[in-house]
Amino acid sequence: MGMRKNVRILLVGDRSVGKTSLILSLVSEEFNEDVPPKAEEITIPADVTPEQVPTHIVDFSAVEQTEEQLVDEIQRAHVVCVVYSVDDEDSLDHVTSHWLPLVRSSIQGTPLPVILVGNKVDLVDYSTIDMVMTIMEGYPEIESCVECSARTLKNISEMFYYAQKAVLHPTGPLYVLESQDLTDECKKALTRIFKICDFDNDGLLSDTELNVFQKRCFNAPLQPQLLEDVKAVLSKNIGDGVHNNCITLKGFLFLHCLFIQRGRNETVWTVLRKFGYNDSLKVTKDYLVPSVRVPHGCTSELNHRGQHFLQKLFERHDKDRDGALSSSEMNALFMPCPSPPWRSDFGKTVATNSRGWMTLQGFMSYWSLITLLELPLALEHLGYLGYNIIENESHANAIHVTREKSLDLAKKQSSRNVYQCNVIGHQKSGKSAFCDLHIGHTLDLNGKQTKRETDSPRLTVNSVLVYGQEKQLILHEVEVKNVADPLMTEDTLCDVVCLIYDGNHPKSFEYVAEIYLRYFQGSKVPVLVVASKSDLPPVRQDYIVQPDEFCSRHKLAPPHSFSAIATPAGTTQHKDKDVYVKLATMAVFPRFQAAWVLFYRHR
Repeated sequence: MGMRKNVRILLVGDRSVGKTSLILSLVSEEFNEDVPPKAEEITIPADVTPEQVPTHIVDFSAVEQTEEQLVDEIQRAHVVCVVYSVDDEDSLDHVTSHWLPLVRSSIQGTPLPVILVGNKVDLVDYSTIDMVMTIMEGYPEIESCVECSARTLKNISEMFYYAQKAVLHPTGPLYVLESQDLTDECKKALTRIFKICDFDNDGLLSDTELNVFQKRCFNAPLQPQLLEDVKAVLSKNIGDGVHNNCITLKGFLFLHCLFIQRGRNETVWTVLRKFGYNDSLKVTKDYLVPSVRVPHGCTSELNHRGQHFLQKLFERHDKDRDGALSSSEMNALFMPCPSPPWRSDFGKTVATNSRGWMTLQGFMSYWSLITLLELPLALEHLGYLGYNIIENESHANAIHVTREKSLDLAKKQSSRNVYQCNVIGHQKSGKSAFCDLHIGHTLDLNGKQTKRETDSPRLTVNSVLVYGQEKQLILHEVEVKNVADPLMTEDTLCDVVCLIYDGNHPKSFEYVAEIYLRYFQGSKVPVLVVASKSDLPPVRQDYIVQPDEFCSRHKLAPPHSFSAIATPAGTTQHKDKDVYVKLATMAVFPRFQAAWVLFYRHR
């Protein structure tokens, strides 16, 4: 994941340092006395390179090319080999006075990796490596240095291997040479990986967890002896790398630091790429959001695999087993993500406990909501949380795309599990209180909301039982100022409509009656009319017909009386919560509108 499909190596340096000779010696495996001013671009096929990636080698000649062409070549390159001659001190001085600054100034953004190449070691009996090490300290983009000879072929293949490795397994994003430690970004990435692989959430990687990690990254289990050797290295080097015979996060980070110090960058990159990281240590969009096609008329919801994964995740992080996530437990759960997939005021959307903590029911409901309405966001967070690592399959496989709605209508039954109800009514008709009771927020006996100030429009979601089967019902409060304001198309696209009016206000019903006639008469969407504030005496509505007569004429169930006032102490269930079951049942059986009418008229 994120590895380049090819490598482009550019050689620069003073005249006569041997750039062209190095390329020709690599290709022909012998030294040519007769050297042209510039070698043609050469492509080495994937099957002859150690990393199995096609490699383009590009020469630069000051005789044949302009400064502008050079800058262009630097910008196209993936790695630059700055060549000097070990027997020419000026050419080494030019590395810092000209070539390295030029490479830096030609590139915007991420620095380009550089390999320092000292050619013509066959001419001297000393090494320039000590001087080059000093240069490396001032230029972190220098990945490595090598001394070689185009004449004797010494270290020629190594030089190109280092260049290739600098592109495919760069050190820069992983390691800070000065502090001899991992970069902050690398630590952050490896911490997320550790967290995902810590299946029991105890802050340690057991032998079993390490084996799963090893199999996922390298397709092979760790040999028991090797595992013991790793722990011995940790115990010898750092005090708290091993605890209870398990590897700590500190130990895990130390091991990866050790790999880099021993020149085994590819091991660390293999791990990072397996978990979706690119060369900039960002998790790629391709990894996070696999393609899931939801055709028109179909919806997306979590299947049993997705639900099982999230339920287990919740249970692992509910440390005190109280059935809810405290803010610290919630933060720990979403540590692998940049942020949770919902806002901090989630208590306005799902059921919480008395302390405002999200319950398992609320947790699963919220995931149902975002999987239906914001599928890319749901997929992205399943990716961050490691679904594909833990379940060993793409997180696209956690999603079920339902059949087209027209088929549900033809079969008179829907097999879906998540339904959206649009709640439409005039201002102050009781929409917010109706949505609130759905998640257990009642009004006090004075008619005031006990949990929050209203800030409509909004969404609430909770589970309801329809003939013993759990369904998720989303209530979407639709805010329209007056009937002359047309509804948006999305306001009419839902599984069931709740038209709510204030039974205590004479002008309230006219609004929903007009909305029904304008948008839902003759549509296939089931409609329920709700008379809110039934704790207050009903008043005659200023409309051509009264609500009961209107519903009868249009073959709708009679208005459902509803009050959001809190029930007396000692009762467990609010007396009017059955309205949500009624709405969900109408959504599950969309063609039975006439049957609902008869059923509710004769109750």
